[in-house]
Amino acid sequence: MEVAQETLTAPEQKAAIELTGSQALLDALIIEGVDTIFGYPGGAIMPIYDALYDYSDKLNHILVRHEQGGIHAGQGYARTSGKVGVVFATSGPGATNLVTGLADAQIDSTPLVCITGQVFAHLLGTDAFQETDVINITTPVTKWNYQVTDANEIPEAIAKAFYIARTGRPGPVLIDITKNAQIQKFEYKGYTPCDHIRSYRPKPIVRPQYIKEAAELINSAKKPFIIWGQGVILGSAEQEFKAFVEKSGIPAAWTILGAGAIPTGHPLNVGMLGMHGNYGPNVLTNECDVLIAIGMRFDDRVTGRLDKYAKQAKVVHLDIDPAEIDKNVKSTVPVWGDCKETLPMLTALVNHNDHTEWVKLFNEYTQKEYDAVIHTELNPTSPQMTMGEVIKQLNVLTNGDAVIVTDVGQHQMVACRYATLNKTRSNITSGGLGTMGFALPAAIGAKFGAQERDVIAIIGDGGFQMTLQELGTIMQTGVDVKIIILNNKFLGMVRQWQELFNSKRYSFVDIQSPDFVAVAAAYGIAGKMIDDRKDLPSALKQMMENKGSFLLEVMVTKENNVFPMVPQGCSVAEIRLK
Repeated sequence: MEVAQETLTAPEQKAAIELTGSQALLDALIIEGVDTIFGYPGGAIMPIYDALYDYSDKLNHILVRHEQGGIHAGQGYARTSGKVGVVFATSGPGATNLVTGLADAQIDSTPLVCITGQVFAHLLGTDAFQETDVINITTPVTKWNYQVTDANEIPEAIAKAFYIARTGRPGPVLIDITKNAQIQKFEYKGYTPCDHIRSYRPKPIVRPQYIKEAAELINSAKKPFIIWGQGVILGSAEQEFKAFVEKSGIPAAWTILGAGAIPTGHPLNVGMLGMHGNYGPNVLTNECDVLIAIGMRFDDRVTGRLDKYAKQAKVVHLDIDPAEIDKNVKSTVPVWGDCKETLPMLTALVNHNDHTEWVKLFNEYTQKEYDAVIHTELNPTSPQMTMGEVIKQLNVLTNGDAVIVTDVGQHQMVACRYATLNKTRSNITSGGLGTMGFALPAAIGAKFGAQERDVIAIIGDGGFQMTLQELGTIMQTGVDVKIIILNNKFLGMVRQWQELFNSKRYSFVDIQSPDFVAVAAAYGIAGKMIDDRKDLPSALKQMMENKGSFLLEVMVTKENNVFPMVPQGCSVAEIRLK
């Protein structure tokens, strides 16, 4: 392992002092700029928690109610703050409870450092109490993991963990520390953050020839189309991206994780891609002549059938991860590199343009979608409320400035489609893994990562019941999170598929729920339930103005479907409006 010779804070090199492994770990976290840890103590990580007792003035530890809640909170923190989320858990079930969140963070490129306790080194492999082989369990769902059995390894292991987690394509790292290493004393010579690992190249070398070829394709295009993903946000390249879009005059559409990189209302922002995305971006993907993909990985929910996806188009693919280029969609010109670096190079070579007629075509498709779907969803005449009208009313109060954290299901697609987002890092959701139960703990973490912003969790009645124990975390910390439960008394997305593709054979999707307002009240959280449209504006206003967290349950129509929709196995051009 190779490390830098200077620390982040550039202190004078410390004389060697005797510390325990636990103390060295916490010292490393402070030097790395960590201010918040989400965790749950247990036997195998107890020495670290004992040391943390003396560091509580420098490190804010949030006691969650379940390790899955801890890692989702760490994800929410990382996504709003742009920093590395840090999570503590004990061995055995504590460590295995992190696996879902690790998989979620891995596929959504979220930087985390998870520290797990482990049994004493001499007990490894003996099936000791609460021993699991966490390294082999988590290898497929981490960017890197490592087991520490000697305290001397801790500083360099932690330095490497943070460097790998935050650089290149970000991701989760897990460091498993045996109990003997936590309590062992050693000669600690200070902490040196890592800035280089010989075998790891976080950024591929930018090839100017490919930039030139990409610009030539774009400049000659009659119907160019930009599709962007979270890579723009992860690379802090929002301004560079906006400059490229505006100079080129090319219409641009987003994946759900890319939402907010440019404001919803930007004239060249033509909407969302994918299975429940907007009509124009999906249909016109198969009519463009040059497709410029930036910081996205051509997920199947975006492409539909690959053998019918954009076959007419030349493809320019900008990505920091070479493994994603040509993985699903063959590129004509691959542009490897960090888009914060490659976009300005490309912008310098593209012509000023407006593509007026091409943009007009997107607007015409938007009008078709509005007439067929959006108007009814946002302005319903039926007695029961729709999810869309709740989001519409919420936009009035937030002015597009809030952080919106969604769970997984129909409400997620509706919120992503209709929420106004004027700022980056505003749309926090589980994209690639689709983890129900994500939103409540992620919203808690998101608020700690962006304390100056309103954070609103939009959750279905099914997903909420998966992690509702984290209301206890809200109660204990006093964190201010607004919670909207859109309750249709169904596992709505599964029910929609059963209606459309299984002849309304509703198999185990009718879900009963407790009195959510009473549950919130038991945790000292104010709440309200409404089922009448006339009460919606005042209830939302009450929620937003409440000092502290608030739970608003909105009863919505039971069998409303999310459209447009690209049926599984179909081309994006076969998107249905009804």
